[in-house]
Amino acid sequence: MSRKNYKLSFLPMFEDDLNEVVDYITNTLKNPDAAHRLVDDIEFAIIKRLKMPLAFSPYQSSKHRKHSYYRINIRNFSIFYVVIDNTMEFVGFSTQNEIYTNC
Repeated sequence: MSRKNYKLSFLPMFEDDLNEVVDYITNTLKNPDAAHRLVDDIEFAIIKRLKMPLAFSPYQSSKHRKHSYYRINIRNFSIFYVVIDNTMEFVGFSTQNEIYTNC
């Protein structure tokens, strides 16, 4: 059985949200090491999930979506992606508190 290869794509909104969190941790909290570790953890989780992005349950949202959302939890953050054809597209980045208030 051959395994499908997936490409990565990041929406600008995802990148903006991630940059905002990294800037906050680096500049406001004055902890660049923690920001760097968070980015490393996110990168590791994405690479690991890229092998089998559809092997996990879709995220249960109250909103109807054209493509199912999938979630990866990393510390107090969640990153969301959709799979379209052979592309794993990252669409959102949020804290756990934001998820519960926006579902």
